[in-house]
Order: sequence, then structure tokens, then C-alpha cells
Amino acid sequence: MQQESKLALKAKLRGILPPVTMPFDEKGRLIASGIRKQIDFMIDSGVHGIVAGGSTGEGHTLSTEEFVESMEATHAAIAGRVPFVVGLIVNSTIEAIERTKKIAHLKPDALQVTPVHYLFKPGPEATIKHFREIYEETGIPILIYNVIPWNYLSAELMLRIMEEVPGVVGMKQSSGDLKSLSDLLGAAKSENIVLTGIDALLYPGFALGAHGAISALTSALPKQTVKLYDAVKSGNHEEALKLHWKLNGIWNVVRHDNLPACTKYIQSRQGVDFFLPRAPMEPVSNEIKNVIDGALKAFAI
Repeated sequence: MQQESKLALKAKLRGILPPVTMPFDEKGRLIASGIRKQIDFMIDSGVHGIVAGGSTGEGHTLSTEEFVESMEATHAAIAGRVPFVVGLIVNSTIEAIERTKKIAHLKPDALQVTPVHYLFKPGPEATIKHFREIYEETGIPILIYNVIPWNYLSAELMLRIMEEVPGVVGMKQSSGDLKSLSDLLGAAKSENIVLTGIDALLYPGFALGAHGAISALTSALPKQTVKLYDAVKSGNHEEALKLHWKLNGIWNVVRHDNLPACTKYIQSRQGVDFFLPRAPMEPVSNEIKNVIDGALKAFAI
């Protein structure tokens, strides 16, 4: 990609880009028709883009057929209103390429791609080759989704990937690592996209200059996270800090190891149809619901 194209994409992929939660019924079946109401809720809340197929969306549980069905449903629901990013959580270069080719007709604005995640990890050269081959075979710009604990990419390696692979345009930095986010923002080129996925620290991430966020809280509370982003962008740090403490209060009571289920419950409290996580993940218990309900009072939900 040329620098001009990267800058144009950077201007497009910024702000609050919430991940779609996947609607599953009690038998674990995908109910793709349940995506539309959620998309409308997010766009009506002022979000700047939509991501489908990531961790909050349980993308790692989707078969190839379900992946295609859910991406097509998401694309149709967005209907061109905001940018569309497709998430890939797979364990081989060939699977990433094959899945992407099956949804290429949707013309997503970018892919959000994790490093491979099952136990083993390739070295730096093989990791660079992985991202290069995905881009060369698909032609779709790539955001690195840096979240895998045992295959966690250093800031130096991600900067190198963006330098050597023209189609890798940016990354989403997760796992609570604000230091790496700061290092990336300080060293990235002007055309690179640096997004945060650090839910507990969205405010300091935005204050450091992160170009936007893709995270569970942006999906659970899109309107409130848009307000936070806008407050920081306008320099209203007093308001931003108030929102930060309210959001952090909610983040501190959700079960992080069952985050998709908690996110779906919070969405349902705002009018989105309630769906379940895919087994073996369990539904939110009544005890956790009560704790979440108490925290949501901060936003009069």
C-alpha cells in the first residue's frame, strides 16, 4: 500500500470500533439474524466502525461456514454506514488466507489478525512471513491484534512488520500493556494506525494519542465510550476522567474470563436481544448479573 492510501485508511479507522458479540442460542447455534439489532444499537450510539470475528465475538469458536454467515450478516446490517473490519483468529497462514477469500466479496476495510495462538509460536521471521502472505494473497489491509499471551509480539517486532509488510497498516494493543502502547505511539510512522484494546485504561490510552479502540467495553457501552473518546479529543479531561472512573467501575465487576457473556448481558440491559455464549462458556450467573446491575447505575442503566 502507498502512504497516501494508508493515511486515508487511518483517517477512516479511528475512534470507537466495537466488536460484535455473536448471537448463540441455548444449543450453541449461531442466530445470524440477531446481529442486525446489535449493529443498529452500536451505530445509533455514534460508533465510528464495526469489528466482527474477534475475541469478544467468540470468533475462535466459529466454523468456516459460520464465519462466512456472520460476516455477511454483519456487512448487510452495517449497510455502508461505518467502516467494517473482519477479525481472524486462526492457527495457520493457509486458514487465514482461505477464510479471507471466502468473504472477499464483502470488501472489508481491513482484517484484524491475531498471531497464531495454540501453544506453539513461530519466530520473528516466520511471523513476518505469515502476515506478508496473508496480505499478498488477499490484498486487504491488516491490523495486528496483539493479544495472545504466549505469542505476544514486542513493540519492536510490530514496528518491523509494518515497515517490511506494506499491507500491515497498524495494530490493536491489548493485554493491559499501556507501556507497549506508549512505545508504539512514540515510534510509529504517521501513516500507522495504533488502536488500544486495554479496557481498564481507555482514557490514558486516548490521552497518549491512541487513534481509537476495539475492546469489550466499546461493545458493551458504545455510547459511553464514544463520549469518552470525544471528551479526550476535545481536551475536556475533567469530563473524560469522570467517564473513566464510571467505566472502570463496571470493568472491575465483570468476569474477565467470561467476557463475551458479560458483554452480551450489558448489551441486553440497553435493549439488545439477549443471547448466550457458546459452550463450554457458561451464561452469566444471577449473582454476577446483580453486581453488574449495581455498577451500571453509574450510567443510569
